Amino acid sequence: MPAQVISSSEDAVHVSCDALVIGAARGDDGPEIRGADGIDAALDGHLAQHLAEAAFKAKVGDVTIVPTLGRIPARCVAVVGLGAEPDATSLRRAAGAAARRLGERASIASCLHEAAPSDDAAGATAEGFLLGAYRFTLYKTEPHPSKIQRVLVLGAPPASALERGATRAEATILARDLTNEPASTLSPRELARRVREMAGSRGLECTILEETELEDKGFGGILGVGKGSSEPPLLIQLHYSPQDPVGRVILVGKGITFDSGGLSLKPAGSMESMKTDMAGSAAVIGVMSALERLGIKLEVSALVASAENMPSSSAVRPGDVLVHYGGKTTEVTNTDAEGRLVLADALAFGSEQKPDAIVDVATLTGAIMVALGAKSTGVFSNEDALADELISAALAAGERAWRMPLYPEYLSDLDSEVADHKNSGSRWGGAILAALFLQEFVGKGIPWAHLDIAGPARAESAYEEVPKGGTGVATRTLISWLEARGENWSGDIKR
Repeated sequence: MPAQVISSSEDAVHVSCDALVIGAARGDDGPEIRGADGIDAALDGHLAQHLAEAAFKAKVGDVTIVPTLGRIPARCVAVVGLGAEPDATSLRRAAGAAARRLGERASIASCLHEAAPSDDAAGATAEGFLLGAYRFTLYKTEPHPSKIQRVLVLGAPPASALERGATRAEATILARDLTNEPASTLSPRELARRVREMAGSRGLECTILEETELEDKGFGGILGVGKGSSEPPLLIQLHYSPQDPVGRVILVGKGITFDSGGLSLKPAGSMESMKTDMAGSAAVIGVMSALERLGIKLEVSALVASAENMPSSSAVRPGDVLVHYGGKTTEVTNTDAEGRLVLADALAFGSEQKPDAIVDVATLTGAIMVALGAKSTGVFSNEDALADELISAALAAGERAWRMPLYPEYLSDLDSEVADHKNSGSRWGGAILAALFLQEFVGKGIPWAHLDIAGPARAESAYEEVPKGGTGVATRTLISWLEARGENWSGDIKR
């Protein structure tokens, strides 16, 4: 269970805890403690001396532990770097770094948000502690989960701000858990079962289109990708409808629970992490889990196109032609470019509902990592305003995102002699080509964005509030986007 995050009016000098977390900004003359008034004096100057001797640079996420030697009730002080200009993002990252470092301690008190006091800073601090404490240990016989049980946020910030931060963190943790599950336990059917179970307690309607229904309705992309697996493909639909919604959006997630590459088989090394190829759907599911609690005033639907991409005698072959939902056709030239095939069906299906906007999320291309590295999402959109909204939301959530171009002349690289398009082109501009392919299935006049999260969806090592493995990226970006778009948050969290 995640730790409790509690607002407290206690002061740093007198609070009893296993670790007191304080922030230090980078100043012209060395680190400057922000908040936690009187701590250095209570420690007889030992804090300033320790920072000087340790040559503490106060870079964001730097952590140094200072023993208190019984001078104050806290057993130790953890000083965390905040960088030169503390803000909600640096506070979130600092709290995450502190939680990772202090995972063996049960009770923590924090003055971090006092470095840039605001409700957003308090909420970001709560997020950071919960995200940093995350460990996926379900299958370990000696799991060693984080021992953090309680985080006191000093300075008495509004409890509603902490609840909001905790809710956003819990949504991200759900996305991380789903992403980290091995494919042996998380098949498309098991994913659907878990989503249906979650929906019942979160004010969501859930409908599952099974294989037979997909055949009847013509979802040829999802069916084609799933043909090679003994696990049948399906489409998960979630719907959230508040009273008097101010707009309607659709989220689409790529839910490939394992991607072997199909007959265009991946090398063994490239296959190791492919249980995480459903990270886009995990993010969308995480978002949906939080909407009622956050009081989102938009009507939101989610479509998760889920399948396993496996090689077999029944698998889709290079050269096959698939007929998508809505009738467009694709020549399959590379079975390892399968994510766009399932997303195409979902985008065409969602477009029929005439939403105000559609956003899809997918670990779609390695090419986006060549362009942006492993920590940034690529944002593609047919509307400048929507792209700007999502970039701003990512900034507010502390997630890196960068807009990418949609050069229409590149689409000719996907011309096919036998179908409307082929699913793979040249090696150059692969992320752009994938996005252009998806755009062909979006209804005319509908604002659409594609988030390629192939880089940040999984981390090779932990950093700041991000664990090794599935990261839950895009969950908080999308929540921030929905909050801003609806201008809806009243401060009341429904539990």
